[in-house]
Amino acid sequence: MKFSVYIATSVDGYIALPDGGVDWLHTAGNPEADMDDEDMGFHAFMDSVDCMIMGRKCMDMIASMNLTQEQWPYGDLRIIVLSKSIQEPPGNLRDKVEIFAGDIHDLVSRLKIEGYKHAYVDGGATITSFLNRKLIDEMIITQVPVLLGEGVPLFGKLDQPIQLKSAQAVAYANDFTQNRYQVCYI
Repeated sequence: MKFSVYIATSVDGYIALPDGGVDWLHTAGNPEADMDDEDMGFHAFMDSVDCMIMGRKCMDMIASMNLTQEQWPYGDLRIIVLSKSIQEPPGNLRDKVEIFAGDIHDLVSRLKIEGYKHAYVDGGATITSFLNRKLIDEMIITQVPVLLGEGVPLFGKLDQPIQLKSAQAVAYANDFTQNRYQVCYI
């Protein structure tokens, strides 16, 4: 089974403000830019995955947005939220996500048995957990042209260095840059 990351960070490596806010994602860069690929590959990426695994804080941030059905970016994708602190998702996500409190390797085994082939992994702590278990295969990281100075970092403490190879980079007209890497564990 393949596990991929698709995430945006500030240039200084933060995925959210200290309070979890991500409004800066929509205000940074050049909004006047003529974009050939407005979603910067997000829809193509979403078409390549058959499930999503995210952390509770990521779910909480999405829940706080109160997205309408038309705004919901994940379609009918199966979304599994890792949490040992809650058993039920927020009311506005009850029909969209499921909570998993067990071991990540047990979840991976279950997904493989159920026939899943490619998972989207989202949320800083979740991404770090998957990296420490040597499960992430590729990372697509979009750098947003802003320095936040503080916040929630993309990566937490890693158990060992991890090499990134086969780099591909794209610069967009809105001043965002996107880097794609294959993950190689030492």
